[in-house]
Amino acid sequence: MARHKERGWNSRLLAAALGVTVLAAAASVWTAQAEQVGERPQARDSAPDTRVAEVAVDIAHASDRGPQGVNITIDDGPDPAWTPQVLQLLKDNGVKATFCMVGTQAQAYPGLVKAVVAGGHRLCNHTVSHDTAMDTKSEAYQSQQILDAERMIIKASGGVRPQYYRAPGGAFTPYSRQLAASHGMRPLGWNVDTKDFERPGSDTMVATVKREIADGPTILFHDAGGDRSQTLDALREVLPWLREQGYAFGFPVR
Repeated sequence: MARHKERGWNSRLLAAALGVTVLAAAASVWTAQAEQVGERPQARDSAPDTRVAEVAVDIAHASDRGPQGVNITIDDGPDPAWTPQVLQLLKDNGVKATFCMVGTQAQAYPGLVKAVVAGGHRLCNHTVSHDTAMDTKSEAYQSQQILDAERMIIKASGGVRPQYYRAPGGAFTPYSRQLAASHGMRPLGWNVDTKDFERPGSDTMVATVKREIADGPTILFHDAGGDRSQTLDALREVLPWLREQGYAFGFPVR
């Protein structure tokens, strides 16, 4: 997997990670979503069941809809300008996606995290600060980035756990994969990189999807980090085209 050259966005996220404080109050647990990842509703006087089922440590690419499945994944948000537009576009096309959220963004915009969950989409942990050099850092640093982001996302969502972990820029390590899997987050890769972060033009993004979708089902888009208007234009064309080709929209395997 090629790494993204997102240094400006990384710097802003690292600054945000240092400057954002933890929100004071947590929202109520959304039982229906929590049950999808193995949590059960508790009696009022019982302690919460924090156990999670460990998942596979290898990097997932396949779709739970089988050979004709396709997974739409959306990275780096949530963002107040672009995430609502992405959500509306997905709704208009009857598509569920996986949102790989940066911890500081989730913490800053909990209402958007809840909107993603309410739309039937899944959550993915994309670390606290999107450090694409994570694989060169200590295990203690990797742990902080993954576990702090997990807590931020769970709190922002109202109790819904991220079901996947995507390393920024694909900077996985054996340690980070095992740590994520032990917390019920399947390491998540991609097959088709639209390179929308570089804003190559929506026509180029669409052409990339059409050319590379045969190589695997998981497609990478972004809803934060700058102007995402080209991403929206590409999705408007790509989503109907994929359905016309006989693809079924699903989620990455767990």
